[in-house]
Amino acid sequence: MEQELKNSILKSGTSIIGIVCKDGIVIAADRQSTAGNIVMSKKSKKVAKINDYLLFAGTGGVADIQRLKKLIAAELRLKELRSKSRPTVKQSANLIATITYSQIRQMSPIPSIVGSLVGGIDEDGSVKLYSIEPAGSITEVEDYDANFGSGMPFVLGLLERQYKPDMTVKQGVELAIEALKSSTQRDIGSGYGIDVFSITKEGIKKEFEQEI
Repeated sequence: MEQELKNSILKSGTSIIGIVCKDGIVIAADRQSTAGNIVMSKKSKKVAKINDYLLFAGTGGVADIQRLKKLIAAELRLKELRSKSRPTVKQSANLIATITYSQIRQMSPIPSIVGSLVGGIDEDGSVKLYSIEPAGSITEVEDYDANFGSGMPFVLGLLERQYKPDMTVKQGVELAIEALKSSTQRDIGSGYGIDVFSITKEGIKKEFEQEI
């Protein structure tokens, strides 16, 4: 029974990407969600704007990702109201890491497993990108990351060869598109579309979307 549940649960066998550029951050993802070996959705939005300053991309169980996004938004708003100041991107990422850590360690026949990329802009105009792996550890990303999505090997192989530390957001968007196209060609858990966002001192912007 436990194995049947694990095989049928709706999950995002995902390609998510975060790229640090000299003038901002690029976060992108595909759109496919699966249940076992069945494609359940071709329109999943895996990159979500949590609020005016924070962007989230998740891989793992769809219900877990949806719950985590709602929980993050609510907790950050409460923190802002209580402290009368806006949480930093680092504080937001640490909150997500803490929630992720606690969820994976709760006894359950279907544990909550979510890996995430979190990017945002602080009030001083600086931008940050963090990777939170499914067990809850957090790392500040200084170049690029694909977390633990199923498309990670294909994405990282291309980024390893083509990423440059001084690349612009415009170049980062183009690189993210190429990386996602590479993963959707080879990874059976990724496909059907691309969504690409940028984070700069001007704010969060959707740069590109395409059905595949």
